Amino acid sequence: MKVNMMHGAGGEVMGELLQTLTKFTHNNAGGIGLEAMDDGAVIPFNGKNLVFTTDSHVVRPVFFPGGDIGRISVCGTINDLAMMGGRPIALSCGMIIEEGFEIDDLAKIVASMDEALGECGANLVCGDTKVMEKGAIDGIAINTSGIGIAKTIVRDNGLMPGDVIIVSGTLGDHGLAIMAHREGFDLGEQIKSDVAPLWNMVEKALDAGTIHAMKDPTRGGFASAINEMARKSGVCIRIQEDKVPIRKNVRSAGGMLGIDPLEVANEGKVVMGVPASHAEAVLSALHSDKYGREATVIGTVTKGSHVIMETTIGGERFIEPPMGDPVPRVC
Repeated sequence: MKVNMMHGAGGEVMGELLQTLTKFTHNNAGGIGLEAMDDGAVIPFNGKNLVFTTDSHVVRPVFFPGGDIGRISVCGTINDLAMMGGRPIALSCGMIIEEGFEIDDLAKIVASMDEALGECGANLVCGDTKVMEKGAIDGIAINTSGIGIAKTIVRDNGLMPGDVIIVSGTLGDHGLAIMAHREGFDLGEQIKSDVAPLWNMVEKALDAGTIHAMKDPTRGGFASAINEMARKSGVCIRIQEDKVPIRKNVRSAGGMLGIDPLEVANEGKVVMGVPASHAEAVLSALHSDKYGREATVIGTVTKGSHVIMETTIGGERFIEPPMGDPVPRVC
């Protein structure tokens, strides 16, 4: 058996590869480690909770509507820290650059990274650069790692019956923006990526009320994230189809391409499980941030298992975890 593109797509097939990649016995530094398969690790240090995460990005094209590989590299790491309650402090950056890559484009990428860092008060403090011969890679690949400090640790496995499920905005924007751009679709209104650093928004929500679980629905999209949260928490989640926010042009592009917007990556959204009694306060906090103005409650948590969609015509269907992200090279 050999590695194929589906192994990197964030769905069930990737889970098979991770069975090999996570076979470490030295996998925990005293808190939450690799065994948890969460958005990051937690390392207790001098009475504080250090959150640590890493992410690599191979986006094609490098520049896309709404962002570029630099912005997504910084935002991806900041958001993984935020999903565990970590205020981002410092990031590292490793770049592998193909011979012949335009220096002007590299300067634009660095400026984009710096802008995203500035939005949440983080700093890029160290890095590494390698140049490969032409054809060895496709343009540029970027790895970012980050550390943060968490007052309250949040996991993706803490959902409880009685919680409500909140999404911070429309789903499917990033993956369909890249796919529509690649295919040259003219939908009247350009679909733009939602790529954004979410710490400021998450901090407001954490201050406003209790959050039992959080996850950013990146590779594999909402369908993958919500199934992972349900499975790890040992609960059933019921989603109301008419409450799920999807932009009209995203839905149209998905229909033309045969792609479910719930199964493609988002890079500026969060899925939260909060007690019903705290939902109004958390929603108000999300709405006060520019990246959470479209936040809404889309479902509830009950006893049982599986993720069930209550359809607009009165039926029910399972939301299954995808085998992989149907749009490759989006993050």
